[in-house]
Amino acid sequence: MSLFATLSRSVAFTLALTIASPLAFAQLEPTDAQRQVTTEIADSLRYGHYADVEFDEQWSREAFARYLDILDGQRAYFLRRDIEEFQDMETQLEHVIFEGNLDRVFALYQRLNDRTEARLEWLLAKLDEGLDFEYDSNMRLELDREEFPWATRESELDELWFKRLKNAALTLSLSGQDEEEIEKNLRQRYEGQLSQVRQTEAEDVFGLFMAAVSGTIDPHTGYLSPRQGESFDIQMSLSLEGIGALLQGDGEYVKVSSLVPGGPAERAGVLEPADRIVAVGQEDGEMVNVVGMRLDNVVDLIRGPKGSVVRLDVVPAQAMDMTRSQTVEITRDTVDLEDQAAQGEVVEIERDGKTHRLGVVTIPTFYVDFDAWQAGEDDYRSTTRDVAREVERLKEEGVEGIVLDLRNNGGGALQEANSLIGLFIDRGPTVQVRDAQGRINLYGDSESGTLYDGPLGVLVNRLSASASEIFAGAIQDYGRGLVLGTPTFGKGTVQTLNELSHGQIKLTRAKFYRISGESTQHRGVEPDITYPSLVDPERIGESSLDNALIWDTVQNVQYRRYDEPEAVLPSLIRRHEERIKQEPNFLYLERQSELARQLREQHTSVSLNRDLRQREMEAQEAEQLSLENQRRRALGLELLEDWSDARANNTGEDNGESQPEDEPVERAQVIESAEILLDYTQLLQAQQMAGRQ
Repeated sequence: MSLFATLSRSVAFTLALTIASPLAFAQLEPTDAQRQVTTEIADSLRYGHYADVEFDEQWSREAFARYLDILDGQRAYFLRRDIEEFQDMETQLEHVIFEGNLDRVFALYQRLNDRTEARLEWLLAKLDEGLDFEYDSNMRLELDREEFPWATRESELDELWFKRLKNAALTLSLSGQDEEEIEKNLRQRYEGQLSQVRQTEAEDVFGLFMAAVSGTIDPHTGYLSPRQGESFDIQMSLSLEGIGALLQGDGEYVKVSSLVPGGPAERAGVLEPADRIVAVGQEDGEMVNVVGMRLDNVVDLIRGPKGSVVRLDVVPAQAMDMTRSQTVEITRDTVDLEDQAAQGEVVEIERDGKTHRLGVVTIPTFYVDFDAWQAGEDDYRSTTRDVAREVERLKEEGVEGIVLDLRNNGGGALQEANSLIGLFIDRGPTVQVRDAQGRINLYGDSESGTLYDGPLGVLVNRLSASASEIFAGAIQDYGRGLVLGTPTFGKGTVQTLNELSHGQIKLTRAKFYRISGESTQHRGVEPDITYPSLVDPERIGESSLDNALIWDTVQNVQYRRYDEPEAVLPSLIRRHEERIKQEPNFLYLERQSELARQLREQHTSVSLNRDLRQREMEAQEAEQLSLENQRRRALGLELLEDWSDARANNTGEDNGESQPEDEPVERAQVIESAEILLDYTQLLQAQQMAGRQ
């Protein structure tokens, strides 16, 4: 049994995928194949999903609202009369999916196409008139209109789109472009969007409607068209070609959802989750604006042959203004097992005049070479085997404890999480899996003995998901070690991929439960000691996804406790808090996390007044720069003059100057985890001595 974590909403693609360009489609009408497969999907959801799915009038209302949100979530195209004309669908969608009658579904999308085409032609006409904006009014543009009512008159939407056009022009102007460049870029953007609208296929419409249908059930269930199914197979092969990033749509923008461990983007250190990509260019080619472009078309632009270079214009996740973009270069490459292999190192801690050595093993994913394993080869690669090798080496080097770093590990093969736990316990259960019928299968380690029985720590973050959460939860339940970091993602569900007459369906079929009986779903694993994080849990994580299955419990199983870390936890937390009061990187993480939260709450609209917009932007960046320079001053590093330089320095890039090394901010978590584990080791030793006395 294998499990692959899905860290994105249903409309996401990996940059290793081959996605064909859409063909021109004259009339948007459902095909017979789509009508047939609609009923198959309805039956699959009703009888095959883990949850008790009931297709009633309430479900229909939710699905209709979700379809409208997918089509026009920002209330920028439809008028109230459009919605009223199709209001009959609101209580009829359960009949639509069981009868396969998609005509009204497609007609509503056709109305959106008509409205969108007319709006883009309106924008291009405005550009033909010339850009003659004055940026001295008190006008503001609301950034999130999801809760706004539908416009009743065309003039209301004209006003909205005038503001949007003015904001787009002002954004480009603030980034240093002159009027000619602004007009050229905006024309390219709107003409590109218009071309995409005119190339819409029936499969596009069907896919969006099915995303609305499945999205009412849970975020990891979804329909894959024949083309997407082929791409999904490529993604799961662990031989990915591209930049190694998972993208998802975020309004008009394409956002980085996660990075493939060991992939080109992660190795380059120039992308982070929640970054937005606004333009794409080849090594020597012109940058193409991708704001408003379809996700699969953006993927087409980014992927390419191994060894070639792609340039991305990226707005960092922490930037509050879209003018603060940076151009980065990534060399496309393949990602294989070797790139994702576990690696160990020794961290030295100076304390009381003595050097202490602790081991750290980084585990990017739970992998196994299935082909070699099934062929019966003795030397096949796997997470458990590679970690065992690193642990043996660290034991030979005399480390006093070992930290397993599972940050950004999105999961993988369940069997590997199960066998990896077995390296640190002497037989016992590891995880419970409950299916839709309520049957529980218990997985465990059946081999006697342990590879390592010394002090253990597990470092996790918000992007530690699925199999990572199973491992961390088991270590915590057994009292086998400390879990450190931030609360994990919270993906505690199992999906299977089933063939349909047309495409495939990814269906949630089971849930994971810890041996304590608690689910990992929705809540994730809570660390024993929590670190500050720059990842916003309201934007990334299971709890941020619509209709995520709930957290619940089942009966616990019998298992032994190895230690009682809770007994010394107050002492560990006290020492940790004392230490990080003086640790510049931890102080930075804590303060930057709070600042980011405040800015998100305040940044609900943007000013269309140039001077005010400039002051707001400069004030925000001044706060961010101040925090970064406080950190650098404490570390004895050269201060920065511009906040945009901070990311390059925080990724550990060498700027060629002779000065103290600036390790990445995230590295501070590794060092502090080693410090905590050393505290734990010493407290355990003191307890043992007291017990003997």
